[in-house]
Amino acid sequence: MKKENQMDLNRRDFLRGGSLATMMMMMGGVPLNAAEEKAEVNPDGTTNYKGEAKPLPVGVIGCGRWGREIIQTLSTIPFGPVVAICDTYGAYLRRAGRMAKEAKQYADYRELLADDNVKGVIVATPTHQHKQIVLDALAAGKHVYCEAPLAHTIDDAREILEAARKAITVNFQPGLQNRSDKQIVNLYNYRIKASVIGTPLKARGQYHRKMSWRFTSPNPEREKEINWRLKRDISLGLLGELGIHQLDMINWFFGLLPVSVMGVGSLRHWDDGRDVPDNVQAVLRYPTGIFHSYEATICNSFNAEMTKLYGTDSAILMRDRHAWMFKEADAPLLGWEVYSRKDTFYNESGLVLGAGATKQTTHGAKSTPSTEEADPISPLQYSLQAFLINSYDHGAAVQDFTSMFGADDKEALREYLVDAQKSRVAAATVEDGYTATVTAIKANEAALKNGVVEIPESLFKIS
Repeated sequence: MKKENQMDLNRRDFLRGGSLATMMMMMGGVPLNAAEEKAEVNPDGTTNYKGEAKPLPVGVIGCGRWGREIIQTLSTIPFGPVVAICDTYGAYLRRAGRMAKEAKQYADYRELLADDNVKGVIVATPTHQHKQIVLDALAAGKHVYCEAPLAHTIDDAREILEAARKAITVNFQPGLQNRSDKQIVNLYNYRIKASVIGTPLKARGQYHRKMSWRFTSPNPEREKEINWRLKRDISLGLLGELGIHQLDMINWFFGLLPVSVMGVGSLRHWDDGRDVPDNVQAVLRYPTGIFHSYEATICNSFNAEMTKLYGTDSAILMRDRHAWMFKEADAPLLGWEVYSRKDTFYNESGLVLGAGATKQTTHGAKSTPSTEEADPISPLQYSLQAFLINSYDHGAAVQDFTSMFGADDKEALREYLVDAQKSRVAAATVEDGYTATVTAIKANEAALKNGVVEIPESLFKIS
């Protein structure tokens, strides 16, 4: 009894005022995980991981075009072995099997979840199929990466949110790639949080691409299945299935959630039986008077994809994972801009904000935009790497705690993990995924309505 009381006292003392470093001293100086040893802490508490990650065997559920893109990307990450794949469509499963030759193949995702070799799962099925797969995966004790949006209804998204928050022994990450992309994270940490734009005014974003968004199959029933994006009862349309990443980024950058959205949508070109608009626009209003105008079309590709932030001191243009700042004449001198390279856009001169872009061009010379080399690591690769590293470290922290104190005290474990998670590699949380999904659902609703949709604060409330 004395030993148990002493153990409980040590645990409570640690949770009241200790830290992971303190606990490691108590336990003889053994580090909890590599990330804590070899990571740089960012201003938001996340880290740039520099250690050697341990392998996390994963299973991929959904082997369509995007699922195979995920498998291909995982093949470039040495610590993300694909040990299992699943799809209900045999042709997709076989095609993915040629990419992941060592992986077991399953037609039923529940059989994949029963595979003890699978420690984490990546859910890449159509949006409306996410909920049950995610709930079952969490119940099976698997780490879960779920593509965004989380679900096609707010009720389903909230079920995922609540289940993920209860499943404290595993890591959950939505596929909001911007939250892990080094280029975007650095821009947020060192420019947006530093308020270089001054008082925020508004944001503009767009996605323009000429494509039908329809896929073909010799099997009529299969063709209906793979074109789920074109059915408004199960698809969130252009604003949700494509625009969610940019909608989430503005929520994140401004640190706000919208209170209403005005939308318009029309079917202008791809009139082939679909009932999802091919041309949409939404204006999201935030409580401080900031608004975000976002548009998407699959009828024209001009100007492609971009995001612009406007403030009283400057504007920031983001395109192709590069960023530039355009200062107002009366903006205060920041100091670092003297050393930044400048690119010229028509009659405007923009300061390059990309990671490592510190070399200034010859004074008075004009350069072509985006002369720095592209980041060789894709946003998807950054996002998957974060999932693998954080999942392994999360599991290691749970194992460390339970080996010392047992698995009965869930609240103590939860508090312990709060401190352990300070060394996380930058990644979206389940809360981020939920608020982004709600934003996308309401924006799509407004576009279908061709009107204004209020967004009650209660929809974003997370207990």
